[in-house]
Amino acid sequence: MKYNILLDTNVLVAALRSQRGASYLLLKMIDDKRIQLHVSTPLIKEYEDVLSRSKHALDETEVETVLDYLVLVAKVHKIYYLWRPILKDIKDDMVLELAVKANSMIITYNKGDFKESEQFNIPVLNPKEFLNMLGEL
Repeated sequence: MKYNILLDTNVLVAALRSQRGASYLLLKMIDDKRIQLHVSTPLIKEYEDVLSRSKHALDETEVETVLDYLVLVAKVHKIYYLWRPILKDIKDDMVLELAVKANSMIITYNKGDFKESEQFNIPVLNPKEFLNMLGEL
């Protein structure tokens, strides 16, 4: 079975900050045959914006390398419908729109921010829950 997923920005940040957590393990597995990562241009721009902030200690080349790899392994979607606002944060609405378009689950550490995703039958898991589902933890 292939799992369609998208990574909320907080999971990507956590994965790049520490090599010890579930988010890092998930990022290392992102090209696994059981996983199909989904992204959109707005989500990649969000990743770039957050990862480029000085507090994350990544230089421009590192950010570009990470993003290039994600785009290489992911299925890139154009989003045409914008039913905002549904969620409290407009950036989370962007993630939900992609999840609906890609029929994918959302992997995030902020599950509470996506409560309304239930109306679209979009599963919301944290990295550890997803890895447990894969049998990796």
